[in-house]
Amino acid sequence: MIGLVCFCCPGMFNALSGMGGGGQVDHTASNNSLTALYTAFAVFGVLGGGIYNILGPHVTLFAGCSTYVVYTGSFLYYNHHKHQAFAVVSGALLGVGAGLLWAAQGAIMTSYPPSNRKGTYISIFWSIFNMGGVIGGLIPFMLNYHRSEAASVNDGTYVAFMCFMSLGALLSLAILPASKVVRNDGTKCSSIMYSNVSTECFEILKLFLNWKMLLIVPAAWSSNFFYTYQFNNVNGALFNLRTRGLNNMFYWGAQMLGSVGIGYTMDFSFKSRRKRGIVGISLVALLGSAIWVGGLINQIKYSSENNSLPEKLDFKDSGSRFAGPFVLYFCFGLLDAIFQSMVYWVIGALADDSEILSRYTGFYKGIQSAGAAVAWQVDTHKVPPMSQLIVNWILTSISYPLLLTLVILAVKDDNKDENNNAQ
Repeated sequence: MIGLVCFCCPGMFNALSGMGGGGQVDHTASNNSLTALYTAFAVFGVLGGGIYNILGPHVTLFAGCSTYVVYTGSFLYYNHHKHQAFAVVSGALLGVGAGLLWAAQGAIMTSYPPSNRKGTYISIFWSIFNMGGVIGGLIPFMLNYHRSEAASVNDGTYVAFMCFMSLGALLSLAILPASKVVRNDGTKCSSIMYSNVSTECFEILKLFLNWKMLLIVPAAWSSNFFYTYQFNNVNGALFNLRTRGLNNMFYWGAQMLGSVGIGYTMDFSFKSRRKRGIVGISLVALLGSAIWVGGLINQIKYSSENNSLPEKLDFKDSGSRFAGPFVLYFCFGLLDAIFQSMVYWVIGALADDSEILSRYTGFYKGIQSAGAAVAWQVDTHKVPPMSQLIVNWILTSISYPLLLTLVILAVKDDNKDENNNAQ
């Protein structure tokens, strides 16, 4: 159910953002709205776990989902009036809503599954969620197939996204609270007494002194930082309008494949949970580095630092001219899925209690969003794409040894407990 909610709301939002510039020819309004979004998200991502502990899943999720509809509506308005104020304000509002939604999602995804199947449940969620991006990519591809490259996406594209997002808000009311969930092995989720404001404020402040959370900061910062480069400077810069929609279908489809693969590795590759974490992080580090090497080769060839971009690529183009950048963008989707699933698995391995994990995942989303806010302004200020690529590569590379340290020091091998739960 939480996968379906995110299919309709963040999934469609991802498809909208993935077109580059929110589907607009001029990226300025989108970049500024996304900066406002992720600035607010950085605050309410951290606070979201505490809010979830106070309000519970229904109010938290419904309030969060509703803001996605408003945000998309602002671009429908922008299509006609070209005033970016509404887009920027709605972006800030969505930042609040996204903080609530993702804190609730993180608490549900990491605390509801059995402890020895968290990777599997994360991959199931990630697959359903990213199907939203696949369907969302199909919408602009079909509705803008014959539109010129100089045009923004049509009104119908935004209306279709808004319909899906409204459905997601309604579906959020069907999510069960932890106290009513019984796992497939017969165990129950932690039954929490919903907290109060003073307790949550104190517990959230403690996170900034928690060594486990501090080790996660570089991974959290980088995990949405690379979106700006991928969406605007690869998909948005190299491909024409209709092809960007098609590319998004494969980008988010690649995420489904990546999440399943890393979920299996994190749950089934070895009996030892600590060893599974070490192998999973090492595998992501190896694949991630290879993908960034491909990105470097592509950027050298298609550098826009001197405004020397070639004619926009179309999916009907034959040969390596289209195939190379297309495969790279597909691999960027794989990288996003395996990287974020890996981080969620590590967070989920630190505890089983819903109340604790809601704060941990809220902290992760808050730091992640602060990084994204900076990244969108980096692009607005015309920082060369090559510089953006190098910074992204460095940030993800720093994350791997820190996460390995966290797994070695903080993740317990509780195989006996897991086997007893399974019985």
